[in-house]
Amino acid sequence: MNRAIWLEKPRKSNYAAAMDYLDLLFDKPACRKIVGRLRKEDVVVKKAKDILRASRLQLLPETNVHVRENIARIKEHRKLSPILLVRGPRTIIADGYHRLCSIYYMSEDLDIPCKITDP
Repeated sequence: MNRAIWLEKPRKSNYAAAMDYLDLLFDKPACRKIVGRLRKEDVVVKKAKDILRASRLQLLPETNVHVRENIARIKEHRKLSPILLVRGPRTIIADGYHRLCSIYYMSEDLDIPCKITDP
């Protein structure tokens, strides 16, 4: 993991964002359980290309405002938060989709720190 790019752990606001997104997929009690488990998980490292493939999401265009902002942050030596994932037949990116896409444009082989839990 490139410590120049990544914070050691997610920010509190990342968990709130994950809760907001997961609320579209699960009921509130399930969301609270998933986010609670994410908080307890250790940070692991996965390749950008593997996370994108497992999520089955499209790579956002490099012109996407949030992708551009994250790339600018990296160039300014401002660190990004690890991403939050929920394991399943299709990995859910609970928080960090724009960060994933930003890193992918730098190199699909870059390591991304993440926390992963089951639904």
